[in-house]
Amino acid sequence: MSSLALINEFLGQPPNASEHGYQIDHILEFAHWFMGALFVGWSVFFVFVLIRFRKSRHPKADHAGVRSGISTHLEFSCVLIEAVLLIGFAIPLWAARVNEFPTAKDAILVHVVGQQFNWTFHMPGPDGVFGRREVGLVTNSNPLGLDQNDPASKDDIVVLGELHVPVNRPVIIELSSKDVIHNFDLPHMRIAADAIPGSLIPMWFKPIKTGTYEVVCGQLCGLGHYGMKGSVVVDSPADYQAWLKERAEMNAQQQNAPPATQQPPGAPGAGPTPSTVPPPGAPKTENPAAKPEQKPAQPVPSPSGE
Repeated sequence: MSSLALINEFLGQPPNASEHGYQIDHILEFAHWFMGALFVGWSVFFVFVLIRFRKSRHPKADHAGVRSGISTHLEFSCVLIEAVLLIGFAIPLWAARVNEFPTAKDAILVHVVGQQFNWTFHMPGPDGVFGRREVGLVTNSNPLGLDQNDPASKDDIVVLGELHVPVNRPVIIELSSKDVIHNFDLPHMRIAADAIPGSLIPMWFKPIKTGTYEVVCGQLCGLGHYGMKGSVVVDSPADYQAWLKERAEMNAQQQNAPPATQQPPGAPGAGPTPSTVPPPGAPKTENPAAKPEQKPAQPVPSPSGE
């Protein structure tokens, strides 16, 4: 790390772990040092004018003001440097990121869906085709509404909160949201983009270091926003293949599991679920089915015996 880059570390920027991140870091380094120089320069100038134009030295105000052109040249220089940063560096770098996507055959394609307050990752599996998703099929156990009757969904991988990708291979992410606007922020990879309901927002990066990196939501999305986190694990090629094999075995076990209505031989009978058992101390409720049948009241004989 160069001495100029120490300012980024001092300001809390995490180490870079992506191929393109060094370009963004260089722009941030220059911008931070430039802003620091401006802060020191304008602070010195402010102290100077406080002393130079104090009331004891100039009891009568001079409405003509400064007649020198130095301030104009300084202001023009600041605007020129900022324009060079924006037009010469920031815009070309942004254009390269949004226009020069890697080819799909060489990249890992992932659908990332945000919802309050977690991230769900969807990968197509060995066939490279995403299974059909349907809103009506969304349940707690099927958060994306994946249609299990679609042949393309049989090998799909759906994981909650943790995504594995191989090192030194491009990763294309398509963002969407199920409820409100979220922001998929991966600081170590120097990427962030909004996840908008009804839209697919593409972004990409190429990890160059193995490790586990935190994903945060960069958009205020509700009371649980602070806890909307995930992780991206960058594996070696061998570890990544082992993870894919493990996920494939888990999918096969889930597909071969008996339906919830079927019980294997010897399993205990169905009983009350935890949600139907009242907690200790709760008031007892009458069961209408257990009430004895009420018989009509018998007439009371009169005292006269008639």
